[in-house]
Order: sequence, then structure tokens, then C-alpha cells
Amino acid sequence: MGSASTRFHFDAALRQRGLTGAYSLLIGLDQTRADSAAIAAHVDQVVRQVRAGPSGEAGPSAPVLAGYRALHQAFAVPTRKLVSAPETLLRFVEKRGDIPRILPLVDLYNAVSLETGLALGAHDLGRIEGDVSLRLTTGTERYQPVGSPAPEPVRAGEYGYIDDANEVLCRLEVRQVEKTKVTAATTDLFLIVQGNPATSAAQVIAGHDRLLALLRQHFGGTLIPLHRPD
Repeated sequence: MGSASTRFHFDAALRQRGLTGAYSLLIGLDQTRADSAAIAAHVDQVVRQVRAGPSGEAGPSAPVLAGYRALHQAFAVPTRKLVSAPETLLRFVEKRGDIPRILPLVDLYNAVSLETGLALGAHDLGRIEGDVSLRLTTGTERYQPVGSPAPEPVRAGEYGYIDDANEVLCRLEVRQVEKTKVTAATTDLFLIVQGNPATSAAQVIAGHDRLLALLRQHFGGTLIPLHRPD
């Protein structure tokens, strides 16, 4: 199982094709210490700001979201069925006026994703086997999305986050999985802050640092950096 010694491997060919991101472990966080009302109030404020501002192609995150769509096209991903997680969040707010409320920890990183347009993910490190690699899929990987009762096929030639047991942890930056979903009992995290060719290293690093500052403020924990963009 994953631990503080877990490593992250970033396929060089994917980096050359425009994938970028900042990745870390957060060890020993305590979800019971958090002020759920304070986190909910913070998320409410972010949602209000997004609703009050321009949306769609006029919104501040529009270039970032367009970058994910362009990235999907470059990898021949079906763009109508597989939409980046931050764009899905924004559409949810535009349609329903809020983001899905899951757990304070999940709500917090979703709020940062909504603010920045970046694709964020948190995975229960204790459920990860070995190291994590961001690489092309071969189609042989096991993939069971969050909420799915059984594994589903994954296409060869996509990029994904995959552990040493050949299990997909996140398909593209679109869908996380049952295996490593965060629960109220999670104490150690593998964190993803992924950009695309439209995002600068400074944007990605700022999003990562914003996320980590909020997580450590509310839940504590020890940060172990794995990768930051050049």
C-alpha cells in the first residue's frame, strides 16, 4: 500500500505533449479537527463569486478549460463524453447553483478547482499500491469509476494516473475511482493539481500552493512534494 515513500513517475513523452502538474503527498491529516461550518462558508463564498462573475467563454477560467478540451482532442478523446473535472464543476454550478457537497475535504479541493479552473484530485494513499505513474494507457488497466458497481473498459492511448497494480486512479483529469476515493477515515493523500498547455508553471504552482495551504489549515498534515513544473 502507498506510504510516505510513494514515488511519482511522469512520462517524459506526455510532458512534451503539454501535460503539466504539481503533485504531493499530505501525510497524517486529521479530518476530525476541521470546522465543517467554516469550510462550508468558504465554499459558499467561492460559489457565490463564480455565480456573480462572467461565465462561459467570458469567464476567468475559460482559457484553462479550453486547454483541457484541446488536450483531449490531441489524444483523440471523445470530448462530449469525457469532460475535464473543472469544466464539469462549472457546468454544475451554472445549472444548479452549487457544487455537489461530499465531504469537507473534497468540497474544499473542489472549491479551489472552481476558483482556478485547474483539475484537482485527492486520493487515499493507503489504497494505492506502490508508486503512481502518469502515462499512456494500454487498455489492460483495471478501471472502476467512482459510483460504478463494476470495472469498466479503458481505451488504449489515453493518459491516466496508474498505480503499480495496473489500476487507474484517475482517467485523464476526468474521473476518479472507487479504489482510492477519499472517505472520512482517510489520513494520507496523494494530491494532483494538473494543468494543460494553456496553463503556465506559475499558475499550476499557485493552485497547488493554494490547495495545500487550505488543507493544512483545516486538517493539518505533513507535506511531501513529489513534482513541480519547471
